[in-house]
This record gives sequence, C-alpha cells and structure tokens, in this order.
Amino acid sequence: MSKSYDNSSSPKSLLTTQNIVFACLSWSVLALLYFLLFSAKIPVAGTEVRAQWYVIGTNIFEAIAYLGASLLCLRNWRSTQMVSSRKVWLSIGLGMFAYFIGGLIFGYMEIILKQDPDVSIADVFFVLTYLCLGTGMALALFSRRINLEAWQWLIVVVVGGLGSLLAWLITQKQQASTEQIALILNLFYVVSDVVLLIIATTMLLAFWGGKVSLSWRMIAAAAFSLYIADMWFQFAQQGENYQSGDILEVFWVFSGVLFGMGAVLEYDASLSLKRRDRGRKRT
Repeated sequence: MSKSYDNSSSPKSLLTTQNIVFACLSWSVLALLYFLLFSAKIPVAGTEVRAQWYVIGTNIFEAIAYLGASLLCLRNWRSTQMVSSRKVWLSIGLGMFAYFIGGLIFGYMEIILKQDPDVSIADVFFVLTYLCLGTGMALALFSRRINLEAWQWLIVVVVGGLGSLLAWLITQKQQASTEQIALILNLFYVVSDVVLLIIATTMLLAFWGGKVSLSWRMIAAAAFSLYIADMWFQFAQQGENYQSGDILEVFWVFSGVLFGMGAVLEYDASLSLKRRDRGRKRT
C-alpha cells in the first residue's frame, strides 16, 4: 500500500525529453498537413486568394514554434548543467523570441491592417533574430576545436558557394525599391542566410559523432530550413500578387521546431553527462 501511494503521489513530469520531442514532431507533421491540404487559392472577385482563416493558421503554427523554441533555449540558459556555454543558448533564445515578436507584428499588419509595406517595425525584430542567431551559433562553433579534413572544408566551400549563387540568382532580378532602406534590409537578410548556412554546414561536420552531436545536428537543420524558407520568400516576392502561406513557407515552422528540439536534446544530454560524471566520482 505504501509503495503504491508513493508512486501515485509523485507523478512524472509531463515535460520530459521524450514528450517534448514528440510534441515538436507532432507540431511539424500537423503544420505540413495544414499547408498541404489548405494552401490552395480560391477565386474571390475575379482573383485567386488564400482564405484568411488559413493565413491566420499559418501564423499560429509559426508563432507557437518560435515561442516554444525560445522558452526551451532560455531554459538551457538558466541551467548550470549545460555542456555548451549558457551565452550560446541566451543568444539563440533571444533570436527565437525576436522572430516570434516580428512574426506577430507582420501577421497583424497583413491580416488585420491589410498592409504589405517593404519596411516595417517587424524588420527590427527580424534583424535582431539574425544577429542573435549568428552570435549564438558562432559562439557554439568557435568554442570548440575545429579539426576538419580537406574534403570537409571542400564541402563547406561548395555549400557556401551554391548557397551564395542561389541567393544571387534570386535577388538580382528584384525590382529596385523606392526605399533605399528596403534594399539594404534585403541584402542584409540574404547575406545573413548565407552566413548561417556556412556556419551550420561547418557545425554539422565539426560536431558529427560527438557526445552532444545530435542536438547540434538539429540546430544545423534548423538553419538550413530557415535558408529554404527565406530564399523562397525572396523569390515569391518578385511576383505581382504575392500572398503568404505557400507550401515552402512551412520550412519556417520546421526551423523553429528544430531549434527547439536542438535545445531540449542538448539539455537532456548535458544532464546525462553530469550524472555520469558524478557517478564516476563516487566510485
């Protein structure tokens, strides 16, 4: 009786690594199905547009993904058990939160105000996102010894070159904006995407097979997803009647989810390593 009482009085926490990873994967699958099933345009007054409820849903999927990633990264920052520097997770967490706020502002202007300006207050938060992400990922990369072989550096160069070429091919056809600041922002976004792509590739090769390699593979995949979504956005904006919610924009959701999964896997691996080290000291 006492044993069953003890088990019932101390239920396991719902915020286990397994449950959080399952929630992240489920959110990704739901987002993919949502984009696949409902992204088609419908005729309204002689033009084809996407339903407003659908656009609202895409914003909700993105917002929850980035807010969740921010909370998980900031949990790592607050923990004293982390293998990686807490500054890494603070930077990435702030980047995720900045993207969350920027997405809310962008969605409000698009859905409620029916506006699509070249430059808005949301860009302030998107710029902060790239600065924070770049700082956090660079700190994580350069805090460890990078011993890549020649063929691995070749992969980094090839990926960086192809990423830069694709970005150049997409952006060179854009019409000159009347606002110089819009051109500067677009250039900043494109360059930042390529830089994150290069850092992610280097990180993927440098951390492969390490004790916490799985978490950084998720972070690298998140950067790749962000690059895909951003490049599509740059390309789609060249059309006259761009409307958000295209299928490839689901990679924004994937990016937020993957950053969150990277954070929770790092948290779990760090606690496991600390427990293992304590066990060795006792023996």
